[in-house]
Amino acid sequence: MIAAFCIWFLMALCFIGLGIYNFFSKKKSAFGFWANAKVFPVTDVKAYNRALGKLWCVFGVVFALLGLPLLGGQNSPYILLSVLGAMLEAIAAMVVYVTVIEKKYRR
Repeated sequence: MIAAFCIWFLMALCFIGLGIYNFFSKKKSAFGFWANAKVFPVTDVKAYNRALGKLWCVFGVVFALLGLPLLGGQNSPYILLSVLGAMLEAIAAMVVYVTVIEKKYRR
């Protein structure tokens, strides 16, 4: 189960890395949240990218914490917390993006 947690934690580090990249980006274009979708016209690109970076960093940290039940052993029922928690966290990230970030920075 250590291997499963390591893989889970590496994915969390990828989300955190994406967030840090977005947060400190010097690009003049806005980063997309949805896959294969164009970004809407943004009022303040730098602030939008920083907000999206914060969202991804928080997502990665919570995702890493949700992986802790994987250390409990192979037949641990707490693994359901990891699976269901990751699903609910993804839905929460989408809701935050649409209701807060997109609403605030859409032109």
